[in-house]
Amino acid sequence: MARKKQEDAPKGSPAWMNTFSDLMNLLLCFFVMLFAMSDVDAEKFEKIVASFQNTFSILPSGGASIGEGELVSSGVSQLEMLDSYYKDQANSKSDEESDTEEDIAEAYKEQSLEESEQMAQAIEEAISKYGIQDEVEVDFDAQYVMLNMNGAILFDSGKSDIKQEAYPLIDKIGKLIEPYQQNIIEVEGHTDNVPIHSSKYEDNDVLSFYRARSVSDYLREITTLEPAHIKSAGRGEYVPIADNSTPEGRARNRRVVIKIYNSYSSELQ
Repeated sequence: MARKKQEDAPKGSPAWMNTFSDLMNLLLCFFVMLFAMSDVDAEKFEKIVASFQNTFSILPSGGASIGEGELVSSGVSQLEMLDSYYKDQANSKSDEESDTEEDIAEAYKEQSLEESEQMAQAIEEAISKYGIQDEVEVDFDAQYVMLNMNGAILFDSGKSDIKQEAYPLIDKIGKLIEPYQQNIIEVEGHTDNVPIHSSKYEDNDVLSFYRARSVSDYLREITTLEPAHIKSAGRGEYVPIADNSTPEGRARNRRVVIKIYNSYSSELQ
């Protein structure tokens, strides 16, 4: 019986090699996609590329760096452009948000300052009407209008009881502030830096607080303002407006300040 001739093996690579090559190409594409979505250390990536080159001959002519392989270098360039695009978009959005917040804050401040200026003009007109412009100084900022009165007009030295002759002045101040029913009114007491020697007040902080409270209590009595809207605080010697080294400067620092907050700042109190 004749033997069956054995078939020769097919020439070339085995059939499974094509499938394997396609799989490797897909894996490479997958790694390139991962690279696009992450920050990769350049040195580590070069080592990975060199490893692929040695194993699968991805780069021509023995190239061993990112820039030498046409396939990888082209992909890296596109990925870098994509990464740069998204970073630029994020930075642009952040800058726009920052600019918007700054614009809102600036507009808010301008409106607040404008309201304080209008309040100050109205109060100065009333002060002139009542003839107390020599006793009261007016100033304003973006938060409030400030009425500054010399403490010697209101109080005897080292005391917190209002002088009898000072009540007519405070009565007129009450008429000035009464229209501001929805605003916060804060009365501050201030002193010079000369230590006080009194059994009733242990220091200037305490004296300044009691002076502010005397004025605020009286304003609550003579006005229809909401009592809770009138506050008092003692600042002692810590907010001087003049040099304490001269008698004139110390006299200016002994004062009572009434702050009328505008509607913007009153909401924050």
